[in-house]
Amino acid sequence: MTRRARSQPCRWCGREVADAGLGRRRQYCRQSCRQRAYEQRALVKGTAIPEDAVVLSADEAAELSDRVYQVRCAAEDVATAVDEGAATHELRELCDALVQAAKAADGWR
Repeated sequence: MTRRARSQPCRWCGREVADAGLGRRRQYCRQSCRQRAYEQRALVKGTAIPEDAVVLSADEAAELSDRVYQVRCAAEDVATAVDEGAATHELRELCDALVQAAKAADGWR
């Protein structure tokens, strides 16, 4: 039997879900996440809202938009530095900033 190499995020909070290696993959990292997902599905049952819909407040949407913008700016900085022939250490710093921005954007849940 082979172990699955790639972990998957929790369907509720986005944290990494530990893989037991046997049977179906777990979808939630904790029982509380599983419960919140159930409650969400129950709330939208019988409505036009899809069960897997993500509803954000205006503030949450603005924050997510800001994080995506930061990732785009960091990526543009890397591209500009490459075009200008930047030194390896400078590219490393810019790539680190890009990765940090991407991680922050990934943690929006």
